[in-house]
Amino acid sequence: MTRTSRENKAVRNVPRTRKPARAAAERPAARRRKSGGDTPYHHGDLREALLQAAERVLERDGLAGLTLRAVAREAGVSHAAPTHHFGDLTGLVSELAAIGFRMFNAAMNAADESETHPMMKGLASAKAYVAYAQAHPGMYGVMFRSARLDYSRPSLHEAADASFAGLTRGVGASRQEQISEQSLSLDQAAAIARAWSLVHGFTTLLLDGRLTSILERLPAGTTADKLLDAMLRSTGGRPPGP
Repeated sequence: MTRTSRENKAVRNVPRTRKPARAAAERPAARRRKSGGDTPYHHGDLREALLQAAERVLERDGLAGLTLRAVAREAGVSHAAPTHHFGDLTGLVSELAAIGFRMFNAAMNAADESETHPMMKGLASAKAYVAYAQAHPGMYGVMFRSARLDYSRPSLHEAADASFAGLTRGVGASRQEQISEQSLSLDQAAAIARAWSLVHGFTTLLLDGRLTSILERLPAGTTADKLLDAMLRSTGGRPPGP
């Protein structure tokens, strides 16, 4: 064997250095970024980020487009992340509905506190109800139209109960009586159901575009808000003032 052959063989027998595995930072689970920015998630932020991503998907794509994989893509995390934090889609949707109810309750409380007369409180709260639904139609749909909710989850149970308590207080104030949330007379229950049905029905028709034909027949400049105001005034009596 020649010297050159021996040298070539020696070179071929030298073990090649293996390329290092990709750094953990390059793996999908570690490429988590906050929506709209390049800052990595800090510990404890991911659950909230997933809920924010879920709300964006819901408002953009509707309930039909809200899936665990869609939320993961929106948040820029691994597909396993939503399952880890919420278990399944029911868990995610239930937590999202709880957030919706809390936002809804805050809007209703602010409207109630903006007035002093019971009748005006009722008008302000009804308008806040409709305004919230118009601003967050996806969340509103999850709160009131979705059968895929788990009310055994404490966050949703408490938020929904708080919403009913607010409705009960509002009806009680308009009737100038204290209404217990746990025990209702038939007359009290009828008053609560009537108030809720009127505003919720109006809101549903408005979001579904069913009131368009009515609004088109009204004088120019008559908005849905004015139509609601006229409905409430004719139903509950004329409030004080002009």
